[in-house]
Amino acid sequence: MQLQMEDMDLQRAIANAQPQLVESLSHVPEWLLMKAKCFLPHMDLSHVDGITGCKEKVLWLLDTLENAGPIIWKQFIQCVCMECSLPMDLEIELMSASGEGNLNQKQEAIAEASTQSPSPPTGLGRRRHGSNSHPNGKMSKQQRLDSAGRYRHLIIASVSQRYGNGRPAGAAVLGQAQPPAFSQAFVNLVIRQSKASRLKERADKPREDLAGMQEAEECVDTAVKVSDLFESVVSSGTTRVILLFGKPGMGKTMLMHRLCQKWAEGALPQFLFTFLFEFRQLNLISRKLTLKELLFDLVLQPEDSPDAVFQHLLENAQHMLFIFDGLDEFVGNIDQPSSPYVSPVLHRPMSISELFANFCFGRLLPGCTVLVTSRPKKLPNFLLSRADLLAEIWGFDHEKVEEYASHYFHQHSFKEQAIAHLKNNSKLLSMCLIPALCCIVCVCLEYLLRKRLSKVELPQTMTQFYIKMLLIFISKQQTEGTVNEDTQLNHHRTAILGLCDLALKGLEEKKIVFYVNDIPEHVKEFASLHGLLTVFEVKRSDSFPEAGHAFVHLSLQEFFAALNLMINNAVDGNYLKKKFSLKSKWTLKNEARTEFMENFHIFLSGLSSKECRTFLTQLAERNQVWVRDKQAAILQSLKKMAATNLTGPKIIELCHCTYETQDLELAQHVGSQLNFKYEFRNFRLTPLDVSALVFIINCGRDLTHLDFAGCPMELDCLEVLASCKNIERLSFRSRKYGDEFAAALSKSLPKIKSLKKLELTGGSITALGLTGLAQVFPNCLQLEEINLQDNRLRDQDMGKVIEMLSRVEKLKMIDLSHNDISVKSVLTLAKGATTCPNVTELHIRKDTIMIYFSGQPRRVLRSSNLRRSEHKKENAAQIRNLKLRLQDCSLNSQHAGEIAALLRGSAHFSEVDLSGNQLSDEGCRELAESLPEAHISKQLDVSNNQISVDGVCCLLNAVNTCLNVVEFEASLHHQTAILKFIGDREFASTHSRNISRSGDQSGGGESQKSVLSRKIRLTDSRFPTRDLDKLCTMLKKCSSVSELDLSNNALGDQGVGKLVGLLPELKAVNSLKLSGNQISLSAVFGLAQCLSALDHIKSIDISLGNTQSVHLTFWESVRNSSTRSAGKFPAHPQHLENDHCFRLRECTVSPEDMDTLCQILGKCTGLIELELSRNALSDQSIERLLISLPLLHSLKLLSIRNNKFSPNCTLLLANSLNLCERIREVEVRSSENAFLHLAGRIESQETSCRLTDCSIGQNEVEELCRILEQCGRLAELDLSGNQLGNEGLRCLLDRLLQVHVSRLLNLSHNKISQDGVLHLINTLSTYRNVTEVQVSLCSKAISLIKFTREDEPRKILRLTECNFQPEHLPKLFSLLQKCTNLTEYISTNNNMTTRAVEDLLQAVRKSLGTLRISIEEQWVRNESIASLLQMAVHPHGNVTEITISKDKGLLRVGMGFPHRMEKMESVVSRLNQCGLEAKHIHFLQKCTQLQELSWSHVDLNNAEEAMLAGVLLTLPTLRKFELTSSSVTPSRMGHLVAALQQCHAIEELNLGSLGLDDTAILMLVPGLHKMPLLKRLLLNNNNIGSEGCSHLAEALKSAPHMEEINLSHNKIEHAGLEKIAMLLPEMQNLKRVNLSSNSIGPAGGERLAEALARCRHFEELLLARNHVGDRTAARLSLSLPSMCHLKILHLQSNNIGSLGGTPLAKGLVECQQLEEIRAF
Repeated sequence: MQLQMEDMDLQRAIANAQPQLVESLSHVPEWLLMKAKCFLPHMDLSHVDGITGCKEKVLWLLDTLENAGPIIWKQFIQCVCMECSLPMDLEIELMSASGEGNLNQKQEAIAEASTQSPSPPTGLGRRRHGSNSHPNGKMSKQQRLDSAGRYRHLIIASVSQRYGNGRPAGAAVLGQAQPPAFSQAFVNLVIRQSKASRLKERADKPREDLAGMQEAEECVDTAVKVSDLFESVVSSGTTRVILLFGKPGMGKTMLMHRLCQKWAEGALPQFLFTFLFEFRQLNLISRKLTLKELLFDLVLQPEDSPDAVFQHLLENAQHMLFIFDGLDEFVGNIDQPSSPYVSPVLHRPMSISELFANFCFGRLLPGCTVLVTSRPKKLPNFLLSRADLLAEIWGFDHEKVEEYASHYFHQHSFKEQAIAHLKNNSKLLSMCLIPALCCIVCVCLEYLLRKRLSKVELPQTMTQFYIKMLLIFISKQQTEGTVNEDTQLNHHRTAILGLCDLALKGLEEKKIVFYVNDIPEHVKEFASLHGLLTVFEVKRSDSFPEAGHAFVHLSLQEFFAALNLMINNAVDGNYLKKKFSLKSKWTLKNEARTEFMENFHIFLSGLSSKECRTFLTQLAERNQVWVRDKQAAILQSLKKMAATNLTGPKIIELCHCTYETQDLELAQHVGSQLNFKYEFRNFRLTPLDVSALVFIINCGRDLTHLDFAGCPMELDCLEVLASCKNIERLSFRSRKYGDEFAAALSKSLPKIKSLKKLELTGGSITALGLTGLAQVFPNCLQLEEINLQDNRLRDQDMGKVIEMLSRVEKLKMIDLSHNDISVKSVLTLAKGATTCPNVTELHIRKDTIMIYFSGQPRRVLRSSNLRRSEHKKENAAQIRNLKLRLQDCSLNSQHAGEIAALLRGSAHFSEVDLSGNQLSDEGCRELAESLPEAHISKQLDVSNNQISVDGVCCLLNAVNTCLNVVEFEASLHHQTAILKFIGDREFASTHSRNISRSGDQSGGGESQKSVLSRKIRLTDSRFPTRDLDKLCTMLKKCSSVSELDLSNNALGDQGVGKLVGLLPELKAVNSLKLSGNQISLSAVFGLAQCLSALDHIKSIDISLGNTQSVHLTFWESVRNSSTRSAGKFPAHPQHLENDHCFRLRECTVSPEDMDTLCQILGKCTGLIELELSRNALSDQSIERLLISLPLLHSLKLLSIRNNKFSPNCTLLLANSLNLCERIREVEVRSSENAFLHLAGRIESQETSCRLTDCSIGQNEVEELCRILEQCGRLAELDLSGNQLGNEGLRCLLDRLLQVHVSRLLNLSHNKISQDGVLHLINTLSTYRNVTEVQVSLCSKAISLIKFTREDEPRKILRLTECNFQPEHLPKLFSLLQKCTNLTEYISTNNNMTTRAVEDLLQAVRKSLGTLRISIEEQWVRNESIASLLQMAVHPHGNVTEITISKDKGLLRVGMGFPHRMEKMESVVSRLNQCGLEAKHIHFLQKCTQLQELSWSHVDLNNAEEAMLAGVLLTLPTLRKFELTSSSVTPSRMGHLVAALQQCHAIEELNLGSLGLDDTAILMLVPGLHKMPLLKRLLLNNNNIGSEGCSHLAEALKSAPHMEEINLSHNKIEHAGLEKIAMLLPEMQNLKRVNLSSNSIGPAGGERLAEALARCRHFEELLLARNHVGDRTAARLSLSLPSMCHLKILHLQSNNIGSLGGTPLAKGLVECQQLEEIRAF
């Protein structure tokens, strides 16, 4: 019976384990076959080789062995357990079922595998390892199991002792020497699982720079429990890597300890062994270790048989958990193994980094589970790619904080008070979400509540909490009644400084574990007493355990290290700046951390706050100035960092630092430097992060933009965000944001008062989340835009969207694009938009959904009575015009009825766009039938809707049935169909105007349809013949169409003829386009006949090129009832009714075709313009056209463009002057373009002929002259740009008398040389009517001869850059001698030397009159004044003018004839008076008549000055003296002024730009007193001040004839101007005054304005660029009405604003003759 029970147990066990057993044995099929042959020696197993499948072969062999009997079967199972490497659970189950050991042993083994009981098993026999089924082998296997079991229980006991509830006091807790009661209760952390694949993508990029990638749906983080991390662990033989990361203080290490404790308690039955390695201790291992040494030497040695235990561990790797805690604390570099697919030698020593990497890649203990914890900054690339599961510890949420506080304060009476204090302080609550900070906050809160203070005030920042914590820890060890905190701090100052030194040294040396010798005894005693250091056992390989010390948390070490820098006398501000930097959220993939400084910069910033100054002063024993200087260095560094280009994570770090300082000025500076726009991409944000960000934003005054893309954040962040008052735009983009996020956000949004734009895109929000948001949107009073793109809104949700959101008063736009909608949703939204009064536009195109609102709150009437009284008045104002765009929405003909019903409704539409759907002809028909009842003000677009000609005709019919349709555009090729409308108001206005114009007799339906002029464009449709007839029938009904475009329809000549036949029916048409219809010249003749058949045609424009163009325009009709009733064309303005224009381009016209065309056009009585362009007309065709010109009686312009003319054809065109007497001008350009202008009637008028750039040469001159001789009224002949050359020019000039040109002959650009120039000069003496010759051989190549009909005494010769050579000069002088009537000769840069000029001046003479010779050459600039004057007196006549301008190189001499010689006695007398030498006698003889002397840019030497002052200025006839822009010394100025006193006839004196000051003016005044005839005084651009101006005013009293005074660009102020202003009314002839660019202020300006009231004769007043201001402008406005002759007024740049400008503008209205104003 017992045997049967065992057999049944074995059968049940095999049945349960068969899949797992088959899987294991399928890896060793040869071994199984060998064993089967051993157990079944007499059975033939050869046919097994024919079984191909490995598993099928294993199943057959197992069935065969089982069928051989229970004894063989049991022996075989025992052999499998002994020799095969089976999974631990399978091996135990099989051994127990096969009778291996007694019953108690079976139960214990099963209990051990299932519950992991911590109590060691008893009675387990030892066995030796064996490789066969021998009983000795069984015992060996059993012994190995026994040793492994004892080792497992040994580890369980060690873990329980170290991490369990009964751990000793040596495991110190923060701030306490003995563990408190609350530490026994573990509060679970918030853990969220992510996808490793997402981090793998980020591993290859700088993580803070990822620009908001669209996460897939599966990337949403989900909350998990600790046990969930191992749920998917299976015995697959593959190593599973779990990566658990979290920020500092989140409780990673404590969680690992808790995990070990729970394993020891049997909570993780899937793991037989758990090993915990802390990287802070692994850092101490310097030598290489084998795997066995790592497990046994660093963790726990087995009590016996280490080899057997190690072998057992290797065989059961899938049931082992290895925890590596604190990867971020590892000081070495961890790299991916070089060959990840090659298993390493188990006994080969390796470094810690190699061991860890090989664990992760399954090369050590393949199949085990590896759990790694780290801060997020150090995540090696290979680990991210290898991780099977990624999770992040988020710390606490609000519930966890409350749970933790409940445990902490459970023994205190003030428990509820403490919890309430945490919950009511949002900043404090945000800190408590980090477990480490939560502990510190509770410690501080407990201390303060114990004191029973009336008001509990906790610190504001993390740094201040750490300081407070330190003070509290010290105070806790003091007895009652001890001294205060300051005294205690001083008492322990030495120990604190020692602790600070230890912390900083450890960070700098990358050391966080310290030995006894590293810590001074007093420091160790202090730190251990107050719970600041923890002590633990440290193993360094196989050495004896040592005591290791570490700060209870790494952040505490960072705090003391930062404190060291702030109180250390050896550290200055520069060193602080070097040590201070922002930490990014990420580091390089494989970069080893150089320092353990996660919060170091935060603590440095916090210690820079004013609140910490007293604490630092006491510790450093320095004054506050010293501390403040150090703090200022940190604050300055923060300011500089704000000005750099920071990524999102560093912005958050900067906000934390700024928040820690609690410096409002710094916060405002940081906000301004960041431009009030914050973008955060792909990193997690905590409530504490958001609190720091809100602090920065709230400290500023400007509105900000916040953009979160792919940033996981706790919902508590939104509550913190609600306290931000300056957010204008808020954006969230992440699949993580779903309905739960929306619900949390809905609580915060109403509190953000400035919010205008909200974006929730790329999320998972459904109708549930949207409903919650929509309920609070009306409370967001400034909200204008909502973006809900790419969420999870469905069809059934869309009907509520518009209704819900329409209540948001200022809402302007909502974006619902890229949500899951169908056609049903499209129609639902459309219906909602038509019924919602504040929707202005609905735009749907494929996945794009945009809804626009008016953004204006609805007005609610105060009462029902008021509603009725104001209904009519408000009705028009409240009508909104909705834009409805439903594009590419898959709407078909079945939906057309619903759309038509919408159009017939009460809604008013501005635009309806249904393009890109499948409405087809049937759908368009339904829409067209609804249009008469629809209210559309702009257009209806049904393009790309698969319509045919029938659909076009349906829509075309709407032009007749719908009165407000103004335009219809359709193209079957491009699938466009658009109807345009006029609004109801415009339609009513136009209708009323036409009704009043047409009178009472214009009733009837036809007149109603003719109210509007309409446009029809039916293009690119290629209508067949049958459809063309249908189309013509529809067009006949459109009698009111004004523009008709039927281009590109392949109508041909016949089709165009049919449409032209409709023109008498289309009475309102003013434009018809028939382009691209493949017509021929026959159709052109037919269209030309319309000019005579239809009087109202304005123009016909035809082009038969590659792109045919046909356009007919008509005179706009004047509609009246009589013309409509009579069925005639409307009347036109009388002067235009016969004006027609015909243009034909790109058409080959033969001579015969030209005859036909001219015959047709000759019948048109109103043809005024004929244009033929690009027609390649031959000479014969042009000749036929010119012969027919007399038949075209009304023609005014004939244009032949872009037609290459031969020289003969050019002459034919010129001869047209003789063929048609009405031609007034013939112009031929570039042998391609010809224009003939004709007069309306034949009368005696001058003609002109312009043949430019026509290649006319010497051969054509004879024929051209013959033609022109027949035209006796030629006024102008232009032959410029031809090829006449010298000979052609000579031939033309020889026949100039016969050609009879009366005004101008232009021969420019005809390639003439100096000989040709001489030919032109010869005309001055040859022809009496030639009045001027102008020649230039430079690039301009000008050659002009001007004529006069009358006897003009003036003859002028202008020569420029003719480059005369010596051989040409005699000919030139000879020609000039012949021209005795020459009055002016102007020579510019003609290569005239000084000798040539002297010969020229000797050669020219005349009997009577004046002659002016101007020479402009470069050598004049360098010639002395004496030489130039000597040269100027060479002419035969009397010198009347000498002008020398050295800046231009100009010498001008004016002469009078006949020459009058002064008597020698008089000359000698004056010579003696001046004390000059006898050599100047010739000067005095020649200059007796000198009237004008003008010098510019000259530098006079002493001799020249003496000559100027002593001789020239004593001449009695000098009227004009000008000396400008020259250098004159004060002494020379005295001589000059003295000489000017003798010039009593001077009328104009110009001394501008000489640098004259007040002293020089004082010297000038006596001379001015002796110039009674002076009319113009110019003293501009000098240095005259008020004193000089006063002297000048006295002198001007003696100048009654003065007409112009120019004192601009001087230094005249109020005093000087007042003297001038007093004088102005007395100068009755003064017309022009220029005082611009002086220093005239308001006082002087007002005085001048008062004086101008009596200056009625003024014509020009220039006061620009002074400082007269508004008062002067206002005063001047009163004087302007009296200045009736004023023409020019300049007042710009005078600081005149509206106060002066307004009255000034009114005053200027009174100046009737004003021509130019510059006032502002």
